[in-house]
Amino acid sequence: MYALQNTHTNKHLDMASRPGILTDWPWKPLGSFKYVVLAPWIIHSTYSVLVKDKSERDVSTFLIFPFLLWRVIHNQLWISLSRYRTSKGNNRILDKGIEFDQVDREKDWDDQILFNGLLYYLACYTLQGASRLPLWRTDGAIITTLLHLGPVEFLYYWLHRALHHHFLYSRYHSHHHSSIVTEPITSVIHPFAEHISYFVLFAIPKLTLVFTNRASIGAMVGYVTYIDFMNNLGHCNFEIVPKWLFDIFPPLKYLMYTPSYHSLHHTQFRTNYSLFMPLYDYIYGTMDKASDELHESTLKRKEETPNVVHLTHLTTPESIYHLRFGFAYLASKPYTSKWYLWLMWPITSWSMLLTWVYGRTFIVERNRFDHKLNLQTWAIPKYTLQYLLQWQKVPINKMIEEAILDADKKGIKVVSLGLMNQGEELNMYGGLYVSRHPKLNVKVVDGSSLAVASVLNSIPKGTTQVLLRGKLTKVAYAIAFTLCQQGVQVAIMHDDDYVKLKKSLINSSETNLVHTKSCTQMIWLVGDGLTEEEQMKAPKGALFIPYSQFPPKKHRKDCSYHFTPAMQTPTSIENVHSCEDWLPRRVMSAWRIAGIVHSLEGWNEHECGYKMHNIEKVWDSALKQGFQPLTIPLKKIS
Repeated sequence: MYALQNTHTNKHLDMASRPGILTDWPWKPLGSFKYVVLAPWIIHSTYSVLVKDKSERDVSTFLIFPFLLWRVIHNQLWISLSRYRTSKGNNRILDKGIEFDQVDREKDWDDQILFNGLLYYLACYTLQGASRLPLWRTDGAIITTLLHLGPVEFLYYWLHRALHHHFLYSRYHSHHHSSIVTEPITSVIHPFAEHISYFVLFAIPKLTLVFTNRASIGAMVGYVTYIDFMNNLGHCNFEIVPKWLFDIFPPLKYLMYTPSYHSLHHTQFRTNYSLFMPLYDYIYGTMDKASDELHESTLKRKEETPNVVHLTHLTTPESIYHLRFGFAYLASKPYTSKWYLWLMWPITSWSMLLTWVYGRTFIVERNRFDHKLNLQTWAIPKYTLQYLLQWQKVPINKMIEEAILDADKKGIKVVSLGLMNQGEELNMYGGLYVSRHPKLNVKVVDGSSLAVASVLNSIPKGTTQVLLRGKLTKVAYAIAFTLCQQGVQVAIMHDDDYVKLKKSLINSSETNLVHTKSCTQMIWLVGDGLTEEEQMKAPKGALFIPYSQFPPKKHRKDCSYHFTPAMQTPTSIENVHSCEDWLPRRVMSAWRIAGIVHSLEGWNEHECGYKMHNIEKVWDSALKQGFQPLTIPLKKIS
């Protein structure tokens, strides 16, 4: 059945898109400042409530802005739930992933909320019976229900079929159908003109209540929330409606659609046109015959077991919003601190409290590599700061160990340790777990070999001397040793670092290790602990290449900074629509890639503790699998 769906999918994407009139939203030039168009209405309604006498206050108009905020929160909850569930795999409908182009296309999903908010304010200030509404009227709620079941559903069905005519589809509706694998917010991704038609349609019950003086806050809020709920439900890529619901009350199958029902519309195109009630598809013969079968088979689908797991952790408190199931658009860009996230401090504080209570890893995302490997990323619910606290090391180690044992129990082949999950002081680069559990079938990979190879291949060809500064780790020792072996002079700034490195090198390499105070080298290999004062000693045009998991803070505008050890991913890795921490799009850290390569090559040993693979062998294997070196443009200094 999936093969059949894919053949239809290709036909839709090939259709030419010719934008019609009123395609763009009118506030598009405002960008992220578009919400200022609501400011006058919000200020006026708030002022009226605070200043006017109690008898003259219009609470219903004042509540429009909180209601808009509720709609945003409601949609975001669905986004987070959907992305988490599809990562787990149970009840997932389509295996095809989404990519960055879909995230970019759907980033303005809140436009329709802004548009509706403006029209709500306009109606309250111009239409008699639209303001000073009572909290509840039963007769109004009944009228709303009947009007939706009748005219709204019927008219939407035929409007939707009209939008699938080539003329309207190519100019408007194709934008929505560009998303084959739907997310909750896909439901509201339409051109401006199309949203106008939807608003007019959904305004039928609301305007009827206003003109008959039967409107209430409860009916208005309840009806729009119902529309949002059903829209989000139908565009999830996992099945959430249980079959027993239709077994208990069979007529319900004509009154309520399911995610799998609407998913067929996005893959088969000419079936399942109904809004929320399949009744009209049954009446007019456009119901997809595979609807019931797909619904049942999806409900039976079990949680996915990956081949490779990358184990990471939270970084800053705000990093929760950059997770894949956080804010979709933020997750699709490299991590940078945003000023407006300070407004989210109540939620941020709550999430921080949750990390102290919740003691298990959680799934962050899933990917697939060329149909060979299923990949997942798991996160330890701890922040970077907590890894630096001595009293947190025991609970963190316990969580990492439990994650490895859980992976072993599930039959996962490889677990790679990312960020600080492999610290020497924490667990001896992961060697602690292997020593405790010598019969582990899952292979623990710290990725040090590929990290070293990534740094070495980031150094410009022809380099004869480098300066190495930062915390001396397993990676740092290997880099220094390899460079000295290759005849490259490695300069060290601090006495204690020089002594430690000199002791670790064999005699033939010692001559290329030098102690320096001049800092004239143009290539700086840097790790954790690099200070601003040290950076200021570098010459203009110097290149800082990190060998640590975390990038240094950039204090020099006249120098270039390379990314932390990483590589460009091949296009055969699917479902890539978020950035790994601060790395660019479709770039993965060397530590994460190491686990993938380890599994693809079928290596049957651990790479953790103080053990490393052959650096050239690991690098060649990564290139063979399609990963590419990551380069940056160097700054030109006049």
